[in-house]
Amino acid sequence: MTCHILNAPLEKTNLSRVARHFAQRSMAMFFALALVASFLSIGTASAATDTAQEPASFTLSNGMKVLVIPDHRAPVVTHMVWYTVGAADETPGKTGLAHFLEHLMFKGTKNIAPGEFSKIVARNGGKDNAFTSYDYTAYFQLIARDRLPLVMKMEAERMTGLQLADKDVLPERDVVLEELRMRIENSPMAQLSSDMNKALYGDHPYGRDIIGYKSEVAALTTEDALDFYRRFYTPNNATLIVAGDVTAAELKPLAEKYYGVIADRAPTLVHDHPAVVWPKEPVRVTRHDDRVQESSWVRNYPAPSYAQAGPRAGAALDVLAQVLAGGTTSRLYQSLVVDQKVATALQSWYQGARRDAGEFGIYALPQQGQPLDKLESAIESEIAKFLKAGISDEEVERAKTLIIADAVYARDDQQTMAYAYGEGTLTGLTPEIITAWPDYVAKVTAKDVMDAARHVLDNQHAVTGELLPGKKS
Repeated sequence: MTCHILNAPLEKTNLSRVARHFAQRSMAMFFALALVASFLSIGTASAATDTAQEPASFTLSNGMKVLVIPDHRAPVVTHMVWYTVGAADETPGKTGLAHFLEHLMFKGTKNIAPGEFSKIVARNGGKDNAFTSYDYTAYFQLIARDRLPLVMKMEAERMTGLQLADKDVLPERDVVLEELRMRIENSPMAQLSSDMNKALYGDHPYGRDIIGYKSEVAALTTEDALDFYRRFYTPNNATLIVAGDVTAAELKPLAEKYYGVIADRAPTLVHDHPAVVWPKEPVRVTRHDDRVQESSWVRNYPAPSYAQAGPRAGAALDVLAQVLAGGTTSRLYQSLVVDQKVATALQSWYQGARRDAGEFGIYALPQQGQPLDKLESAIESEIAKFLKAGISDEEVERAKTLIIADAVYARDDQQTMAYAYGEGTLTGLTPEIITAWPDYVAKVTAKDVMDAARHVLDNQHAVTGELLPGKKS
């Protein structure tokens, strides 16, 4: 059976092993780490082949949005349905419900027996999966072009006809609880990240784990899942994205046939989350765990999301992350790993792919025997030098070249294109901005990077995390 994991697309990133170890816990962090490469892959793929066309969009009469990304290099399509509801939209006291329902969407309809959805896709030569984030839940199939009507029919059926019974729901709840134990309770880094998210985002839903609190997940019922399904899984809360060997003219009648006939059974979701209130002073989170063999250091800074920052400032934050610790030629890596030898690994990232707020992070491992406070002082010293001395045009151009080079290698991935447009549009960007993202990166200047750095690298509101060997916290 398909494994419906929260961070399935993580493998699309080009993170180092160490940075990926931290990012795996952050549930949505991988979206931002892969996002710029995904955006760039769209633009470069379009330039690289005359069979790719500009995306086209339209809206069905029931409010369902449709985006088509033609790419005729192979007779294959990626079919995705994105719901603009995620863990951030759950009712207080019922955390984990969005992810729980994602699992249950494979439990059958009138015409599809429990567990058969993925088997039907596989028998037709395709693969499928699903994932949940704070701001959306998505379901996808990668399949031959001539099987597109089949998966559209199946996906439309489970948008309206999901059938759930305790005999299927309660065992699946146990599966989710085991996932929670595996991903969070059995991972000291995941527990540190949970604590840091809570400290950074406070009472906003981004401050809790997407998978939910264990006690609340254990109490979820069949009726809870059905209530959530009936309220949010309606076409006016959904976006259909199809990438591959299809045109808008070909897709539109299919979309109208399978999705356009579905009535909107609930009001369109209006996101009404509390405002993100950043920490009023620096926060330090320290965890000890006897399973830890080497100490780790993390710092998360408040930052705007891509949609809040706008494409120019968002691209500048991506370039800043590359300049600071985006690889072995970056500022912090060269100084702290190569020259001073106080660290063995460093990674920085910008998490902008959320609707309400983002963050900018730095992760580091100390040299064996080096205390974390020495590593932290060295990082802060280098950042202070960077903020004072600024950055050269040559350094900015090198960082942009590296970002675009990574994108070139990802440009032929059809799923990446569909995913990038889906995540971008579901978190506040337009298809036009996503398509033009390479242009925004190319136009980033040294001044843009320094403006971004001075805006986000403010220790007065940052959350610093330390993971140390020893007795459990």
